[in-house]
Amino acid sequence: MEVFVDKPKCTGCDHCKDVCPVAVFEMYDKNAPEVNNDVAPDDMKWKGVDDPNVFKEWNGVNDGHDHFKKKSVAINGPSCILCQACLIECEGECIHIKDDSGTTYQSVYK
Repeated sequence: MEVFVDKPKCTGCDHCKDVCPVAVFEMYDKNAPEVNNDVAPDDMKWKGVDDPNVFKEWNGVNDGHDHFKKKSVAINGPSCILCQACLIECEGECIHIKDDSGTTYQSVYK
């Protein structure tokens, strides 16, 4: 199983980490060196700029989450059991999963 996060789209909401039953995700400060420690392609790695559409939608939303200060990192992707809980909870629609047969899944916020 291959799991990665499109970092510019990640709002840092913690939902993926909170719902994952096998601890695939960790949250890191967006400036931490570990922020790109998953298998995300180069164009989805953190380079210091949030996706403008996601930022516009979630910046200033007062829902108890500290948006845009942290980024999710799929540090334990091979442990994914494809329950898809993270895919429906991800505010930024930034999670990508490729199963062992090559089928890909992408988050779509509920």
